[in-house]
Amino acid sequence: MENILYYLFVYLILVVFVLISVAFLTLFERKVLGYIQIRKGPNKSGFIGLLQPFSDAVKLFTKEQTFPFMSNFFIYYYSPLFMMLISMMLWMSMPFYFFYLDFSYSVLFFLCFSSLGVYGVMMAGWSSNSTYSLLGSIRCIAQTISYEISLVLIIMSFIFFTLSYSFSDFSVFQLGIWFIFMMFPLSIMLVVSLLAETNRTPFDLAEGESELVSGFNVEYSSGGFAMIFMSEYMNILFMSMIMTLFCMGGDYYTIFFYFKLTFFSFLWIWVRGSFPRYRYDKLMNLTWMVFLPLSLFFLLFHFNLIVSFKANFF
Repeated sequence: MENILYYLFVYLILVVFVLISVAFLTLFERKVLGYIQIRKGPNKSGFIGLLQPFSDAVKLFTKEQTFPFMSNFFIYYYSPLFMMLISMMLWMSMPFYFFYLDFSYSVLFFLCFSSLGVYGVMMAGWSSNSTYSLLGSIRCIAQTISYEISLVLIIMSFIFFTLSYSFSDFSVFQLGIWFIFMMFPLSIMLVVSLLAETNRTPFDLAEGESELVSGFNVEYSSGGFAMIFMSEYMNILFMSMIMTLFCMGGDYYTIFFYFKLTFFSFLWIWVRGSFPRYRYDKLMNLTWMVFLPLSLFFLLFHFNLIVSFKANFF
């Protein structure tokens, strides 16, 4: 019983810190985008704008909660909560240096729960009973499912090297050399696939403001919109952690791990400020015609490499 209480306490602290990180990631994004566009960003609330995330939270959660008259009421309200819950559950697989749930299959846990996020988008788009939100959700679902296929094949190449489904084992196999140098093309493909998974620029076709009026979340306001917003930023932080674990040493027991995680979060924002939105047919062509054949090729290549290595040395 004491162990269970300790687990709950550890993960309560993790959730609190993730939520705080999400708050300051929004401020960080606005600051970085501001300097990219040669302006200051938020700098009025508190010292250099440090209180801006909290004022945004107060504004969002105290606004009037509206809902479309013809919407499916319960699913409409349940969808943002479901999306945020899935994003929080993903963080359970994060390895800790001290007492943590030793997930032997944490990579599979991550893949299962990240694929469940599609259902939240689908329910949000359909239950709003709006053409714009439905179009946005359909585009988002098609994009996410397509990139999940290549993402799984890319991750399988990393699994062949480690022969383990546990995130914590990736640090052991990268003590000599990081996977980003050993598997450079796959690492770049992994970054692009994770960008597409999180629906971020240049792959934010689900939220194409110019043609879809913010996509599947167009009918949400107040707390519902805030929860969708928070789940997206939780996913960005988590995907930054995945990149650090898979490609940049995975040394989760050092402070440098969190510096690298912050760098990848900055990379997500930097890409948003630098690249225009991708055309939808090119977006789908990229995963089916480029990433899928390449990831299959590298999968077979790494499999043969491991088999021949074992045959020669063992």
